Amino acid sequence: MNIQIENNANRIDKLPYQLAAYKRNYGAYFIGDAAKLLTSKDFDAIKGQVNLIITSPPYPLNEKKSYGNLAGDAYREWFISLAPILSELLTEDGSLVIEIGNAWESGRPVQSLLHLESLLGFTKHKDAGLRLIQQFVCYNPSRLPSPAQWVTVNRIRAVDSFTHVWWLAKQDFPKADNSKVLRPYSKSMKNLLKNRRYNAGKRPSEHVISETSFLKDHGGSIAHNLFEMEALDPLREVRLPNVFSFANSASNDFFHRECKRLGITPHPARMPLGLASFFIEFLTDKGDLVLDPFAGSNTTGYSASIAGRRWVGIDAQDAYVEQSLIRFNDPVLSVME
Repeated sequence: MNIQIENNANRIDKLPYQLAAYKRNYGAYFIGDAAKLLTSKDFDAIKGQVNLIITSPPYPLNEKKSYGNLAGDAYREWFISLAPILSELLTEDGSLVIEIGNAWESGRPVQSLLHLESLLGFTKHKDAGLRLIQQFVCYNPSRLPSPAQWVTVNRIRAVDSFTHVWWLAKQDFPKADNSKVLRPYSKSMKNLLKNRRYNAGKRPSEHVISETSFLKDHGGSIAHNLFEMEALDPLREVRLPNVFSFANSASNDFFHRECKRLGITPHPARMPLGLASFFIEFLTDKGDLVLDPFAGSNTTGYSASIAGRRWVGIDAQDAYVEQSLIRFNDPVLSVME
């Protein structure tokens, strides 16, 4: 890939790559406890150098999962303790994006406040200096019905079909450009641009729309903070940002096909590739550094490679090394070079 590496390259190259499980496409994957690694001297090289941290940490679940998780007070304390560690790694205009699902009270059909309490404690940590920039929702109706006991057995709750995505930063104006993550225009907007006519004038909201307000073709419309992985309304076209379409069609099939061929069970809590691609394009430039401290099958590293960004992935379990490597055999990457 022809990537223009910025002036932080020398520092990034001082990472202990000899300790990495592997190094691919301007990035490296490390095995170990993220908090311990990132506070070690070996990782001093990237303090203040990370442009984007994007991750899907272990959710606060009631039952132990193969990918590791905590519950209750232990989860909250652990999650909050990460705030100053991750904040110190960010550049002043860097961003932190966290995808996290809902939690439920053990043995009860009652939703827990644990993930919200954890987020609030994380954001308010006095040594982190973070603030919430914007909330996103990722809606995926293909998720298995959960919590199963209350949805499919007792049938007294609705399917939990979305995750929250929280965008945090150290300042009010982190690096961001929504023109890089436009979604396709609707058919009506395409017709408007073609015919160059629409109903101008004052709206019920009292906004005044001039005769030329909507006549400039920006190449697409501004993305929403609700991501429909599938259509809410089957009669309406889903218009995800273009980076979603690319990632979901180009690599999902390859990764799953290869996992199946090799007899590998994919990581059970993978971040959608399109989600990672969206924030990487939205919040970083080519050559920037992207970190995922809970990398799992390394959706983030793969998406960063496609986008021409440097990346560092960390995971506590070496069981995911083999399957994360599968992503870098994807022919798409060779086409991008």
